[in-house]
Amino acid sequence: MCTTCGCGDAENTRVSGLEIASAGHDHPHPHSHPHEHAHEHAHGHAASGPQTILLEQDLLAKNDLLAARNRGWLEGRSIRALNVMSSPGAGKTTLLVRTLQELGDRLQAGVIEGDQETSLDADRIRALGRPVIQINTGAGCHLDADMLRRGLDALDPAMDSTVFIENVGNLVCPALFDLGEAAKVVIISVTEGDDKPQKYPHMFMAADLVIVNKSDLLPYVDFDTSACLERIRQLNPRTEFMVVSATTGEGLPRWYEWLEGDSPEPEPLTGSLTTDAH
Repeated sequence: MCTTCGCGDAENTRVSGLEIASAGHDHPHPHSHPHEHAHEHAHGHAASGPQTILLEQDLLAKNDLLAARNRGWLEGRSIRALNVMSSPGAGKTTLLVRTLQELGDRLQAGVIEGDQETSLDADRIRALGRPVIQINTGAGCHLDADMLRRGLDALDPAMDSTVFIENVGNLVCPALFDLGEAAKVVIISVTEGDDKPQKYPHMFMAADLVIVNKSDLLPYVDFDTSACLERIRQLNPRTEFMVVSATTGEGLPRWYEWLEGDSPEPEPLTGSLTTDAH
């Protein structure tokens, strides 16, 4: 169950279509849970807003511990894991398919796909000949660190490779769960509106890179890329930003430079970003 929003169906979470245990932690590495012994504070005070915040922090502590272990495991093998997040239909899979077609071999890339049901996206990746593991979360609205650990066990990525983690389509809960990834990549599409950073601030505050996708549709929609970037910068001055079309290929060289460790020039607030339909 999602410890923050109450969603989830942990007993029906599956990796590659196989049911996995929700509480037994069957994978071989040991888990210690020091956070379970850190609750020496008194519990005599009445329930209140601040107490709810402390409870959320306590519930997320277990995930953060597992995420730290994932991060150490990945860094020890020089594997770069990227947590790709968006709302449904923003173009995550389309962008990954095109990226894998053009850079898959060079990056030695594999994919862990998160969806509530079906293997439709994983099937698109598998058709390219790239290694992919499907995680079905049931009613769950996000991946967590333990799910990623099990996905990595199944994927068995090579040293010095790249792992794309396509999270469940959702701009809320995935932002709260550290997986142990090297970077968080948030994709929005021009069809969603340029106010998404204001509506879902936690997602954009967490982002290392924001990609605005479907730029080929800018002439037909009311989307102000400059305003969108300005809203993102107000929330998260450190994040990088780029505008692309996974369909036409526009802007993808900058994305590929970022993936290969180069630092492309930052997008300006004016100029090519102001191709808006007003």
